[in-house]
Amino acid sequence: MAGYGTNEGFTAYATAAGYTVPAGDIGAARQRGSTYVDGTYGARFSGLPTGGVEQERAWPRTGATAYGSALASDIIPVRVVNASYEAALLELQSPGSLSAVVSGSSLVKREKVEGAVEVEYAVSDKTDLAVAARPLVSVIDGMLAPLLTVALPGILVV
Repeated sequence: MAGYGTNEGFTAYATAAGYTVPAGDIGAARQRGSTYVDGTYGARFSGLPTGGVEQERAWPRTGATAYGSALASDIIPVRVVNASYEAALLELQSPGSLSAVVSGSSLVKREKVEGAVEVEYAVSDKTDLAVAARPLVSVIDGMLAPLLTVALPGILVV
């Protein structure tokens, strides 16, 4: 499974953005960065994968839009490629940083620490621990925003 873009494209993007590319396997980092983009945003992208459920990546998509305009069903937007490069850079800097591993049994809401000292931790109101633990990278979020659908609240009319 290939990541979005190319190793050369990644290096050019990082250089143009003023990043120093850490040593490491750029191809593997691109793969993990693309997996992060697809896993975090795939269900929220407009449209559907052109190749259906068997398609390896979230893009290209049929019925996708950006800024209210239809996108061709055979393209991968530059925004998606660049977002995967940003994620790949984070993976090169700190391998595994985009992979959340959580366990509900390990959560601590409050604990008493020696004597009268007690510590209470903030508890997320999110019920999906994997979603709550997934790192959110604001630059990636901003890049992909025009490609995402808006979740509308459900309205029940009786």
